[in-house]
Amino acid sequence: MTPIAVLVPTFRRPDSLERALRSLFEQARTPDEIIVSDNDPAGSARARVEALQAAAPCPLIYVHAPQPGVSNARNAGFAAATAPRIAQLDDDESAPAHWLSALEAVHETSGAGVTFGPVHALADGAGPVLSAWLTRLYSRAPGHAEGLITKPYGCGNSLIDRQRCALPEPVFDAAANETGGEDDILFTALAEAGIRFAWAPGAQVTEHVEASRATLGHAARRSFAYGQGPSQTALKSKRFGALAAWVAVGAVQAVAFTLALPVALIAGPVPAAACLDRLVQGAGKMVFFDFAAPRFYGAAARQT
Repeated sequence: MTPIAVLVPTFRRPDSLERALRSLFEQARTPDEIIVSDNDPAGSARARVEALQAAAPCPLIYVHAPQPGVSNARNAGFAAATAPRIAQLDDDESAPAHWLSALEAVHETSGAGVTFGPVHALADGAGPVLSAWLTRLYSRAPGHAEGLITKPYGCGNSLIDRQRCALPEPVFDAAANETGGEDDILFTALAEAGIRFAWAPGAQVTEHVEASRATLGHAARRSFAYGQGPSQTALKSKRFGALAAWVAVGAVQAVAFTLALPVALIAGPVPAAACLDRLVQGAGKMVFFDFAAPRFYGAAARQT
């Protein structure tokens, strides 16, 4: 059995981090190591991780990545891991006991370089439209059948195989430290290199949307950032034809969903949330400049 490390990047979420780690302790397929990469310059997660080490069924390793940035946190975790396969679980996610075995099984049979699983978001305490919007933003349920897929997804709930992928050094681009999208940059490059992706529908995790993110402002900023993603990726890879196409798609999207919004609001929370999300994402595709990119991580996160 090929060894698997599970990487959990974290930033000032001690209780959420503990929930994620305890879910990993209960895995039917025990990880070979669990790496916690703490991106708080103060190292605030160290005490919580050390307190949990006795309960861990495998080595629970604390890594301090004091330079703020989501790419820095992931890179530090990858550098510390010794296993050739690295699964990733975000610190606001929790996994059922069958998660890692389900992810590994599809990865093994598919021959993929990277395997992804579904994410179900829980946004308790938000109003109907906001709850539907946050669930849409943070859930991942494309309905793929098990096996190879053409589209990659995000790092949370993924398994990257360092033996099957020629990863860059560092793995994640520091340009995405504050904005996110480090996974888009990596997986786009891997796809261009011919790496295959797979989908494991049975490896679902839960994302717990904390109260600080349960606001209309945060939902809009997140949708805008998601919309910017394909345009910014095209720009960074100097695919200017693709960039122009994404800007055109964004313009059509923004106009169409602005016109549809009154009807969607009458139709109910789910259609309204979908319309708002698509409208704001359309704006993001058009306004792809870095200065307009919302900052969620790194130095920006330290100020919240």
